[in-house]
Amino acid sequence: MSTIINHHYPFILTDRLLPHHPTPPMAPPPPSLVFSVRRSPPELVAPATPTPHEFKPLSDIDDQDGLRFQIPVIQFYKNVPSMNGRDPAKVIKAALAKTLVFYYPFAGRLREGAGRKLSVECTGEGVVFIEADADVTLGEFGDALQPPFPCLEELIYDVPGAGGVLDSPLLLVQVTRLKCGGFIFGLRLNHTMADAAGLVQFMTAVGEVARGAHAPSIPPVWGREVLNARDPPRVTRTHHEYDEIADTKNTIVPLDEMDHRSFFFGADEFAALRRHLPPHLRRCSTFEVLTAALWRCRTLALRPDPEEEVRVLCIVNSRPKLRHPPLPAGFYGNAFAFPVALAAAGDLCENPLSYALELVKEAKNSVDQEYMKSVADMMVTKGRPHFAVVRSYLVSDLTRAGFGDVDFGWGKAVYGGAAKGGVGAIPGVASFYIPFRNGKGEDGIVVPFCLPAAAMEIFVKELNGLLKEKAEEEERPLIPAKKPSTFIISAL
Repeated sequence: MSTIINHHYPFILTDRLLPHHPTPPMAPPPPSLVFSVRRSPPELVAPATPTPHEFKPLSDIDDQDGLRFQIPVIQFYKNVPSMNGRDPAKVIKAALAKTLVFYYPFAGRLREGAGRKLSVECTGEGVVFIEADADVTLGEFGDALQPPFPCLEELIYDVPGAGGVLDSPLLLVQVTRLKCGGFIFGLRLNHTMADAAGLVQFMTAVGEVARGAHAPSIPPVWGREVLNARDPPRVTRTHHEYDEIADTKNTIVPLDEMDHRSFFFGADEFAALRRHLPPHLRRCSTFEVLTAALWRCRTLALRPDPEEEVRVLCIVNSRPKLRHPPLPAGFYGNAFAFPVALAAAGDLCENPLSYALELVKEAKNSVDQEYMKSVADMMVTKGRPHFAVVRSYLVSDLTRAGFGDVDFGWGKAVYGGAAKGGVGAIPGVASFYIPFRNGKGEDGIVVPFCLPAAAMEIFVKELNGLLKEKAEEEERPLIPAKKPSTFIISAL
């Protein structure tokens, strides 16, 4: 394969991430957990039978600068005695080849045409597959699996020459067998091809075929033309999410200066946050109150000038909003928007939590069919801009995506979802909301979070302030006072 230089990662300067300090009652993996992984040579898995050679244009929602990156997903599976004698790597590899017959665009390569327009050339070359063994058990990761994971770069190996956006494999899959009989399924996706819902649809199909199905229960449909720009294009909404903002104060921080932690929010934490709201807002969604709280605490931690504008981009799935025409069943492309809430930093920090919440609700509710058409038109007329990253925070709710439900024959995943927070063209901007059951059996949401180390300490203090009532009730701090020792993992 030819080596592709990805110009969308100018700030990832090192492979080192900083320590993970989770909040109790989580049981984190031991900070010193280090293990070795023996990998077979990477190979290309092509569709099991011949597929059409054709060009399939991406939609104008797929085809935006901010999605031209690789996103990692990781799934952990327990040993299942009834599956003894079956090799998960062999099972998944065979199922992958059969599933690619139906999802054959994933086996192709992206090409760029006039106006930076992306199309998939359905070449049938295949996806990268890696078979591996690790000298570690699932139990050694700890009772509560959560990002960031130790030795992540060994579990989703960055094959040289395979990480580009153009002319490179669109999917990479690694199956790592564990000493206990469990395994880890790692995947890396070119985000222009699918969003979380589309990726879960594909992974579910692989699981169905692995369990003996002859075809996916939901036939895949390309259908990208539904989300193309109009002719002629007409931008009818204001899209501050794509504002061009100069980083005059060097707010983009290199990845090696980021502190990575995960925070758990269960019923008690959400109740504590809602106590800060007036009665008429307490019935807001968990997404809304959590996003408002994290945005406000993050802004307080980063300490921008009071008059500077800060923003939170809320990823909103537009599928339920599209009716004329609706997206076809089986559609697996990107179908989300980045509506943005804006505020002066001083206003956000000095006002109560309800101020941020009202802004988040307004942004989230702005997405409709016309909004999506306006975004597509803007992509065509403005050269496919990147979403704003300066003084921005982006949140993506994966709680209903269904990663944990993907079953290759070994049951549901112990953990399934984002492999780490902060991924994207600019590190540290994004957080994912991931469904999670902690060590006490409490269901909630875990949020991987990235900030510069000094800002992380302020963020923790501000978050503790919002959750103070709960902390006093339990007579324990929400954040450990002493930092665990450093462990080293690598960026993809």
